Amino acid sequence: MKKLSCFGNKSEHNLPSIQKLSCLRSCHPVASSLLRSLARRANSFWTQLAYFFLVSAIGYWALKLCDPKSSSDKPHDLDVFFTSVSATTVSSMSTVEMEAFSNSQLVVMTLLMLLGGEVFTSLLGLHLSRSTFTVRDHPKVNSAFSDHSDNNIELEPPPLKFDLEMKGTALKPALCGDGFVKSRAVKCLSYVVLGYLIIVHAVGSTLLSVYMSIVPSARKVLRDKGLAVQTFSVFTTVSTFANCGFVPTNENMLAFKHNPGLLWLLLPQVLLGNTLYPPCLRAALWLLERATGRAEFGHMLRNSREMGYAPLLPGFQCLCLAVTVWGFVLVQFVALCCTEWGSPAMEGLSPYEKLVGALFEAVNARHAGESVFDLSMVSPAILVLFVLMMYLPSYTSFLLVRNGETAPKTQTDEPRRGLLPCLMLSQLSYLAIFIILICISERDNLKNDPLNFNVFNITIETISAYGNVGFSIGYSCKRQLNTDSPCRDAAYGFVGRWSNKGKFILMIVMFFGRLKKFSMKGGTAWSLS
Repeated sequence: MKKLSCFGNKSEHNLPSIQKLSCLRSCHPVASSLLRSLARRANSFWTQLAYFFLVSAIGYWALKLCDPKSSSDKPHDLDVFFTSVSATTVSSMSTVEMEAFSNSQLVVMTLLMLLGGEVFTSLLGLHLSRSTFTVRDHPKVNSAFSDHSDNNIELEPPPLKFDLEMKGTALKPALCGDGFVKSRAVKCLSYVVLGYLIIVHAVGSTLLSVYMSIVPSARKVLRDKGLAVQTFSVFTTVSTFANCGFVPTNENMLAFKHNPGLLWLLLPQVLLGNTLYPPCLRAALWLLERATGRAEFGHMLRNSREMGYAPLLPGFQCLCLAVTVWGFVLVQFVALCCTEWGSPAMEGLSPYEKLVGALFEAVNARHAGESVFDLSMVSPAILVLFVLMMYLPSYTSFLLVRNGETAPKTQTDEPRRGLLPCLMLSQLSYLAIFIILICISERDNLKNDPLNFNVFNITIETISAYGNVGFSIGYSCKRQLNTDSPCRDAAYGFVGRWSNKGKFILMIVMFFGRLKKFSMKGGTAWSLS
């Protein structure tokens, strides 16, 4: 009986395709080498730092080229670059009023927030990692590529097996190599993440457009500020899903505090784009497996750690993450309702609007940074709670058991650390250094304007930049002790009143916070016992 092969006759089908691939590889060895090198280093610190800095530089150039909304009130170059960095690192720290940007500049900022979002950047890394499976997981093809000058080498496809199902006369071939399954699973996963990204943005912007069009009070806010409904909807959807926190209004979401329906539309987008992204992604894969029955989805769910995609967590860890996220939201929600129910921050709101606003603020305190309350009126106890929430990484979870570990590792089981890991400090150490440097750069303001410039306000601003949140106390001329100097209240963050040195340090903090995952294990060389 003739041997079955999924590739058919090797002389007619298999050899031309592989020889063509070999020819392309030999014609472009430098490009292929660069692509594979970039794929291997896609998740390295320096590659991602270069990516964010390059996007920020291009964003600065694009913002400068766009026509400003008002030629008489153009922001300084440092403030424009600061805005570009803030949008790229999805930090939403502001030194310029949002309504000072023209429509074309808002479009540029939308692109920067999209390119800097966690889901999009993880998709880029996943797409680059796909190229590492092309040759690595095909050992026989790899050996042929390594010596393509030998024309006598017989190129043979990897072994295949058949799952025969009597469905008419159809035969269903299946790959038996683990490498092929993983390669196809990674490719399929990249399509799922891309679809996830597109669907959330399309549905979110459409719902916002419909809401802003049919609700008179919300439409009036945009009309008074000269904002187009479509621009506001797309900008806010991208910002919310990326957990950036920029809103095209000077007051952020405070201008819509009487529109609880709008807050309900934004709440799922905040969670889908950050803290609950791993559980939602796993749920989407489970539904796709049930709907299609494809083996790739089952492979992803069973071997989530081997996929090399950080947000794809095991099922138990996703459950713990979801419980932790909602636990933090509940703690903040209860604390806000108990302490701020009758405070000036919630003045003028109905009980229902207060409940929705408190929930919206609690969800945004982790990473999104959109605010429906004036934080300068919130009690210090709640601000300390917000600082703690902003400090925690996105995927912080409370695990009841160790994943895959039967006993704690002993000191002898740990691999020897190099010099560089031992010299790395902890996250709190770096934050303390940044706060000290900012206090030094702002020492004159700390002396002359102590009610606005104090260590607590600087700490909130620094932790907010590190957590890429965007919460800010702001600056108030009413708190000035020296009333002789001219002062105008502006609707931008507290950092807008800092010196150029302080702004530059905070830009470094935003980059550091966006890449904090590379220094999570810092400080392990210290023993405090």
